[in-house]
Amino acid sequence: MKKKKILFLGETYRADAQTWMNGLREFGDFELVSWELKIPSYGGINRLFRLLEYGVAWISLRKLIRQEQPDMVIAERTTSYGFLAAHTGIRPLVIAQQGITDLWPSSSLLLPVKKRMQHYAFKKANLVHAWGPIMAESMAKVGVDSTKILVLPKGINTATFKPTTAFDQTQIKAIVTRALEPEYGHPIILKACHQLKQNGIDFNLTIVGDGLDKKRLQKMCRQLQLGDQVHFTGRVPNEDLPALLAKHNYYLSMPETEGVSASLFEAMASGCYPIVSDLPGNRSWISNQVNGQLVSLQESNALAIAIEWAIAHPEIREKAIVANREFVVRQADYQTNMTQIAAHYHALLDTKYKTENVRN
Repeated sequence: MKKKKILFLGETYRADAQTWMNGLREFGDFELVSWELKIPSYGGINRLFRLLEYGVAWISLRKLIRQEQPDMVIAERTTSYGFLAAHTGIRPLVIAQQGITDLWPSSSLLLPVKKRMQHYAFKKANLVHAWGPIMAESMAKVGVDSTKILVLPKGINTATFKPTTAFDQTQIKAIVTRALEPEYGHPIILKACHQLKQNGIDFNLTIVGDGLDKKRLQKMCRQLQLGDQVHFTGRVPNEDLPALLAKHNYYLSMPETEGVSASLFEAMASGCYPIVSDLPGNRSWISNQVNGQLVSLQESNALAIAIEWAIAHPEIREKAIVANREFVVRQADYQTNMTQIAAHYHALLDTKYKTENVRN
């Protein structure tokens, strides 16, 4: 039987996108073709040229559709790519909300336009992914049909992301695995580390990834005299990340906004104690001082205090590490969840072809 073909609209370099696509190939036996905007979204000049690229996107997208004749289309955002997907005319249409709202940044002059684009995509979609409960709540507030919403994270590979006891757990070996972009709050983490150093606490911090803020953060490290404690790895291949996480026992993340973080799941599965921003998206998974800690936004002092609290309560930290691993295996296992997601796609396609056969 010929494989069903999916057109994926989204940025395929992103780890989340790769996880989604690979899971559909492996557990859904789908064939995938992809299309994405080529100009990056950061920087004023880039954003202008990206808008121009978006304006002529139909030329290359229509050509690809004629060549590939996909059976369905999926889009990794409910705004830009979701709006394009809705206009392809291909059904079934599946869109995924990546953040709490996808309407980001909140100060954007294009926000009213983005809202209209999102509303149109929601209306036309056959299925809308909410990777976590907080996203489903956001969708309900703007009137998305609840029967369209699938609340289920893609999950992470719990067979590869797993803990180790191969190092002294009393050492503070913290890790950050978020992109080096302004919205992820790395300066807050560095300031907290500076405070730890001033308080005589020995630690090591690994910052994984790349991005617009890399040079600024490296300069900040030098200014705070953290060169011996902080290590920048640059971008790490996905297949090397599990082993790197397993060498650490604290996970730090201080973004300004959060939907469902695969990075958090990966850290929880790998034995890292999570200390993260106090945001609705994180509260879905973390209970403060139970299985991790929640820290007020933009509060480096609060983050330093949270780390010191965790150091002083090793018994809570140890219980949290075990409980978090069990939770991720139970609720966010990649194979289990992607198999369910693929089954939903096949059901949509079965309905499509049954309807077409009745018409014919």
